[in-house]
Amino acid sequence: MHHLLIVGAGRGGTEVLHAFQRSPLLTVIGVVDSDEHAIGVQLAKRGQIRVEKTWTAFEGTAIDFIIDATGEHGVLEQLIHYFPDAAVLPGEFVRVLLERLAEKERMLEAIIHCTSEAISVADQAGETMLINPAYTRMTGYTEDDVIGKPASADIGMQESVHLRVLETGESVRDARMKIGQDRRDIIVNAAPVVVDGQVRGSVGVIRDISEMKALTKELKAAKQKIRTLEAKYTFDDIIAESESMRFVVDQAKLAATMPVNVLIRGESGTGKELFAHAIHAASDRRYEQFVRVNCAAIAPSLLESELFGYEEGAFSGARRGGKRGYFEEAHGGSLFLDEIGELPLDVQAKLLRVLQENEVVRVGGAKAVPVDVRIIAATNANLEQKIITGEFREDLYYRINRLPIHIPALRERPDDLAPLSTHLLRKLNQSYGRSVERVSEDALDAIRKQTWKGNVRELENVIGRALIFTDKTEQVLRKGHLQLVVPTSPKRSERPKKEIKHLSDEMSYLEEQLIREALDVVNGNKTEAAKQLGISLRALYYKVERFNIQC
Repeated sequence: MHHLLIVGAGRGGTEVLHAFQRSPLLTVIGVVDSDEHAIGVQLAKRGQIRVEKTWTAFEGTAIDFIIDATGEHGVLEQLIHYFPDAAVLPGEFVRVLLERLAEKERMLEAIIHCTSEAISVADQAGETMLINPAYTRMTGYTEDDVIGKPASADIGMQESVHLRVLETGESVRDARMKIGQDRRDIIVNAAPVVVDGQVRGSVGVIRDISEMKALTKELKAAKQKIRTLEAKYTFDDIIAESESMRFVVDQAKLAATMPVNVLIRGESGTGKELFAHAIHAASDRRYEQFVRVNCAAIAPSLLESELFGYEEGAFSGARRGGKRGYFEEAHGGSLFLDEIGELPLDVQAKLLRVLQENEVVRVGGAKAVPVDVRIIAATNANLEQKIITGEFREDLYYRINRLPIHIPALRERPDDLAPLSTHLLRKLNQSYGRSVERVSEDALDAIRKQTWKGNVRELENVIGRALIFTDKTEQVLRKGHLQLVVPTSPKRSERPKKEIKHLSDEMSYLEEQLIREALDVVNGNKTEAAKQLGISLRALYYKVERFNIQC
């Protein structure tokens, strides 16, 4: 370490003292000035630096450098003569040198200040000596809060990266910490400042990962929505003008908020899959997978492997490396099992275990794979009758029937016919390149007189077929465009045939009789009747109103 003596404590001497007071290369051993009130003298005293009125007081002291900051003629020559072993420099030369150094320092600070990365610099003693505006924006700390203070002032009880660098002399990368008044998650990269082989400080670059994490989460959600979300419809797509249909929609919206399995029942063509889409889209799983499986459309021999997956070599023709099943594909989301009443009994048993244990075992495998899947099932079959005949497991029925939803047939909600026709008209206009604006009253009257055994699917078919036969310039769909099948009385024959009733009518009749019998047995106690029938109380009230049962 070299020793420096400053002669003259005026403005020039004070600038020199400021520049070298904390230098790691020089130690200021004294300041000389005859004026005890000089600014440099007061600064030296505060820094506990020796102050004398004449340089002769330093005779015999080891001095390497002397700076003449008096500006007086002849002083430089006297100092050279009096201290022959020291390098004596004129104050003007040092001032120019300091100005050049200060200019470079200001340029360096400007570069650090204009960068978007948050930067902090610590000196050899482990005190913060420089921060930039990006650091203040990120942490909330200003220069007054941290400059000249220990490098741990902004991180509380956590280990300081700057101090670790100063102790080890090695860089630190990707150190995760919390910083600032709101304890933001950050990553710090710090490197030592090495001068002449000695560590003289530490520079840290800080990145805010709390914002990065939030952006990553949003990006993931967006990607999931774009790439894997297959639920096409929401409750806005469901036409519900009739009271009975509004009640069903309310039930479905409640189901969307509840983490339970849902069983949607109704005749073919009533819109069970539409409701399944809407329930998933309104649930907290909306950004995860919505996987659809038609249990009746997959061969029974393949159904188990499709649902639960299989391991490599599980059977002849198995894919190399195995295959994930629908349950694994739907992990975190919803699995829509349409026509669940058509599942074979052995698959029902395995499905029950999955619902109980929340894990699947692939065909040919032994390892259980955890899954988090919400089941939305649908059927137009009479599951209760299937239980009686042994075609459907009763324990599985109770598992999937936690929140039952019954969609009424189209003929049971005539108030929905007009708005449904208009909705389908607008939808099919785009498909067929037509611009029909409305359905005429005579066409609506004809529509209301139909029984619609195929429900909404049949109505859509009739509207679409009618649009095909309209001219591109027509704006009204009239009765003549509709190709409705008019019910005709059967011709008399010599051998009368037994009347065949529609299956849905028979099921409704049987359902009404069962409800009447249950209410009769429990003396009109609806709560007990609902319990005995295995349906919710709300569903029972709906059915009592639907069948006009007086109790």
